Amino acid sequence: MTEILVQAGAEGTDSPVQVVGPRVVEHPAWPMLKDAVEEFRPLQSKDGSIDFEAEGAPTKADAERILGRVTAAVEELAPLLPHDAAYHEALVRDLRRWAEGGFEVPDFLDSLLAFQPAAQRRDGLQHLVVFPMYTQNGNPDRNLEAVVLRMVWPDWLAELEATRYDNPLFCGITFEDFTAGYDTNSAVLFPETIAVREAPERFSWGGIFCDREAARFRRVTEAAVDILGVELPADIEEMVADQDRCQQAFVLWDMVHDRTHSHGDLPFDPFMIKQRQPFWMYGLEELRCDLTAFKEAVKLEADGVPQARDVQYAVLFDRMFRFPVTGDRVKNYDGLGGQLLFAYLHKHDVVRWTDNKLHIDWQRAPEVTNQLCGEIEKLYRDGIDRPKLVHWFAAYDLVSTYLSPHPGSRWAKGPDALDTSLPPRKLVDEVLPDEFPLSMFYEALSKKLKTVIASTKGITAERAEKVAA
Repeated sequence: MTEILVQAGAEGTDSPVQVVGPRVVEHPAWPMLKDAVEEFRPLQSKDGSIDFEAEGAPTKADAERILGRVTAAVEELAPLLPHDAAYHEALVRDLRRWAEGGFEVPDFLDSLLAFQPAAQRRDGLQHLVVFPMYTQNGNPDRNLEAVVLRMVWPDWLAELEATRYDNPLFCGITFEDFTAGYDTNSAVLFPETIAVREAPERFSWGGIFCDREAARFRRVTEAAVDILGVELPADIEEMVADQDRCQQAFVLWDMVHDRTHSHGDLPFDPFMIKQRQPFWMYGLEELRCDLTAFKEAVKLEADGVPQARDVQYAVLFDRMFRFPVTGDRVKNYDGLGGQLLFAYLHKHDVVRWTDNKLHIDWQRAPEVTNQLCGEIEKLYRDGIDRPKLVHWFAAYDLVSTYLSPHPGSRWAKGPDALDTSLPPRKLVDEVLPDEFPLSMFYEALSKKLKTVIASTKGITAERAEKVAA
């Protein structure tokens, strides 16, 4: 097996940090594990259990045999990863207990609690992760999955986290290899997706695959820039062509975005957990976090951080080019945030669609983007003094100032068009699936980018390079 040699640090940053060790994916037990997991997954029901009474169901002995191969492969690979010894021991116990219990709804709480990647953030450190889980924006069922990942934690990022952006739970990660649930659009590894008997009091980590985000960003941005005739500054053109540079931008963006959910003037629960709200509220929250990352990147650029300018254009291009035309139009809150950013910049003459070309005022883009961030922050700050329904209408007014609501919308007609005697959560039923339809510009762009966006399913840096070659 080859050894990992990770160069952590870019030109103008810290000296490179080297992390050396055998690659898990090159060990003979990894393809054995992967094959066993892929054979096991189709046996499972949506909740992760196996219904042995269903037509065509396997025998319990067949399921035990396949899962036994999974367990044996984990035990063979575990010595390569001594830092995860407690997790892998708990994982083997959970796998065996699941089989002994007859493959009912899986419960991997013990192994989840033993897996603590944020406690040892070392650049290049590998992890072998096996859980029954769904993958966000990927597979909705709690199937068994296996993924080998690598930590992204260069010195310059660790320094920023320690001194400016405390986020002890955040893990920047990249793919080494994965099973079918990650051969999708999913770019996160979150503990809340894992099948457990009860949710822990608090989660202790969250991982985002910056290599997938960067590869997807590069492919869609290159296509959009070509279609729209955008003239990029030379340094940004170089950034879009450079996978490693984009990964560094995304891991910084993600770290600041992630912590923003719990920072700032927040009317209530920032994650809106267990709250039923109109989808534009989720859209504004995600956009607020991205624009906060943008605003901080402007400050970091002034302080001489090399990755900061790249973060600004990663936020702008991903939000303007990919988000609005990705996914369906049913309460697409990320799409809404992208539409809002573009419309705001257009209204303030930062972007102009003229002579069939998109022109961008690069000098004014930071100032005006920060201005939108300020409007959303004011909405949040004022929200603490408002009843929930009044706050929702204030947010609707902000969005509808720049985006045209659906002509059939009752919310667009104001409170008099709704039965405000109902609890606010009931009024969410009156929100249309596509409350703010795509503009003509985005309808046309969506058709031209459709194939490109579909091609990013399951993308990794390695796969992107193979396609380019």
